[in-house]
Parts: sequence; C-alpha cells; structure tokens
Amino acid sequence: MFSHVILGANDIEASKAFYDTVLATLGIKPGTIDPKGRVFYRTQTGILGITKPINGEPATGANGGTIGFAASSPELVDAWHAAGIAAGGTTCEDPPGVRSMGEMKLYLAYLRDPAGNKLCALHRLSA
Repeated sequence: MFSHVILGANDIEASKAFYDTVLATLGIKPGTIDPKGRVFYRTQTGILGITKPINGEPATGANGGTIGFAASSPELVDAWHAAGIAAGGTTCEDPPGVRSMGEMKLYLAYLRDPAGNKLCALHRLSA
C-alpha cells in the first residue's frame, strides 16, 4: 500500500543511530546517508527516510500519527522496544504486551524517536 514514509528530524545523526538500532532488531540494514544529508532505509516492502524539514522549520512529531513496523514475533517486539530505549527513544502508551481488537490479538510496543515521532512494533498473534 505504501511506497515510502519520510519523517522529519532535527538531529540526523541521533535519529540515524536510533533507527539503525531499532530496525536492526527487525532485520533491516543500517541506513545510508545521501548527498543531501537524508537517511534512507530500503527494504523489499518500502522505504523509510529521515530528513531535516525542507522548509527550514524545526521538525516536530505528528500529533496523532504513528508509524508501525511489522515484527515476526513478540520477542522481536520486546527486543525492538528495549533497543529503542537504549538508543535514546522514550516509551509511550502502555507497556509492551497483548492488545485485543475484537477477535484479533496483537502484541504491541510503542516508542517515540529522538525527534518525537511515535512508533509501534506489532506482531499479529494467531487466533
């Protein structure tokens, strides 16, 4: 459905260190910095980019927005969350764990990156 997601950041190096760490837990290689100073993480299913805002204004986290990353197990969700905290992220929402959406059960964890963007790692549990 999505080809790419671009997030704003004020400190590209801090954001790269954070995303390199949390995305590594999901099997994603470190980001590459292009000549314009933007960081890109490329996978078969899409691209995540980190950049300073083009308009020159400070980057801010989206109020109400969340970027979700798929994880293949609850253990990877926990590893993602722990790596994010260790890399300068902050926990938000409830602690990592099972959430129910009717008959659907999800194992989730939430973080805010160094720029304040809200992130989620999600594993869909078997019914």
